[in-house]
Amino acid sequence: MSEDNENDVYTKDGTVDYKGNPANKNETGTWRACPFILGNECSERLAYYGMSSNLVVYFKDILNQESATASKNNANWGGTCYITPLIGAFLADAYLGRYWTILCFSIIYVIGMTLLTLSASVPGLRPTCHEGNCNATNGQSAVFFVALYIIALGTGGIKPCVSSYGADQFDDADEVEKGHKSSFFNWFYFSINIGALVASSLIVWIQDNKSWGWGFGIPAVAMAIAAASFFLGTKLYRNQKPAGSPFTRMFQVIVSSIRKYNVEVPHDESLLYEIPDNESAIQGCRKLHHTNGLRFFDRAAVLGKSENMTESANPWKLCTVTQVEEFKAIVRLLPIWATGIIFATVYGQMSSYFVIQGQTMDAHMGNFEIPVASLSIFDTISVIFWVPVYDRIIVPIARKFTGRKNGLTQLQRMGIGLFISIFSMVSAATLEYIRLRMVYRHDYYKLEHVPMSIFWQVPQYFIIGCAEVFTFIGQLEFFYEQAPDAMRSMCSALSLLTVALGQYVSSLLITIVTKVTTRNGGPGWLPDNPNFGRLDYFFWMLTVLSVVNMIAFFLISQMYTYKVSVGTLR
Repeated sequence: MSEDNENDVYTKDGTVDYKGNPANKNETGTWRACPFILGNECSERLAYYGMSSNLVVYFKDILNQESATASKNNANWGGTCYITPLIGAFLADAYLGRYWTILCFSIIYVIGMTLLTLSASVPGLRPTCHEGNCNATNGQSAVFFVALYIIALGTGGIKPCVSSYGADQFDDADEVEKGHKSSFFNWFYFSINIGALVASSLIVWIQDNKSWGWGFGIPAVAMAIAAASFFLGTKLYRNQKPAGSPFTRMFQVIVSSIRKYNVEVPHDESLLYEIPDNESAIQGCRKLHHTNGLRFFDRAAVLGKSENMTESANPWKLCTVTQVEEFKAIVRLLPIWATGIIFATVYGQMSSYFVIQGQTMDAHMGNFEIPVASLSIFDTISVIFWVPVYDRIIVPIARKFTGRKNGLTQLQRMGIGLFISIFSMVSAATLEYIRLRMVYRHDYYKLEHVPMSIFWQVPQYFIIGCAEVFTFIGQLEFFYEQAPDAMRSMCSALSLLTVALGQYVSSLLITIVTKVTTRNGGPGWLPDNPNFGRLDYFFWMLTVLSVVNMIAFFLISQMYTYKVSVGTLR
């Protein structure tokens, strides 16, 4: 076999197999490895949503918390679940690699789910309930919250790695394989929502009508299946080597730039420092082209009088062009990243005030009472509907007009999602306005369920599901593609962090709105009984924030500079 043909057998993006050898294209990766990764994600999301979809109801009904407290605890825990990915991403990129990070944190996740199940089923750990009234001791609440935050740590090691790990199975340097990445992200999100569909229907029904012990126990089993599914595909995976601490490399660029603050950057980029090898100085990573923006940081790659291209340099004094561009890529992502926070705040209403709004409405369908949290199934159905529509219909049509392989750029896709999300809040606000008018007109203030079908909530769930397909999937793909090779888990975590901050913004808005609107002794916008409040004003406020956020996104995206990699590694 000629050397060229032999080289064509192996991936050219630096990935290796489970033994640490160059990954063979014919034996590893691509769609042959994806079922195990997608199976892991589907089962893990079933576990996560099966436990979290109804969590605000557990806080209120079992731990006996008020609505505002339950919503804030739900938002704070949900936010933490999207901050802990920074821990998992750092370990994956710097030391463990994505495979071992996913596997180790899956075990932590299973431990947390097991403890959660015990806290809801074992006498002594389980709060005592009598005729629908429950009382939890401080110890029982503590065990429940410890379990929740162990789960938050476990999911933090999985979330930032799984989508990136799946995309790693397609060689960036092979145009045919690279073309499948966009489809992978679509079907990855599809698998998330298959798990969520089971969780928000069957699991929520079990929690409301059978027991919380079974309602948490089944997700615990699903998480164990997720870990097993992932392990079974070990021999088929392609792995990126960990490349050391990304934070250290970024600080080196900052320090080196500041040291040379008075040095002039040459106009000829070939005079900037870069090693001559095909591979960059960062292990397993391709070089990056120099870009003209953020030129202050180019000083880090300017050669001093005693330095030359052929010698290895102290990175605290002299960085390669690739290391500088890696830092610039992260800086450029931040404004785009920030616009995802308000979208995440809107998305977070599904598990808080959408549920509280639904609890005031008629949830019966004939003789069957629908669990309020199960309405999120329509968000899931919307995603399951729109993913294949986007992948098989919208992309081919858009491709004819734009000439792009993926139809739309990732930024265009995200912007469309931001626009669509506005109408979810408009729908929720309009529905609440109509519901409150019914309360005022018929004096239903003390009525637990207003005679208005909960199915009027379906449009707001369906619209937010459509927005997800554009914004969240576009965001996943955008942060993976624009991330430097050695920081893809970290950039996925950065993407997920918008969800955390969205939850915290939601919690902050609830606190501010409650304080301001109850100042004169009134019930305010968000009282424990929504019939006395103005939840519609809260939704209209989120609508205005969404419009402002969308305008900011369009302005920022016009100025974005895309990352360009140089060559291959083999």
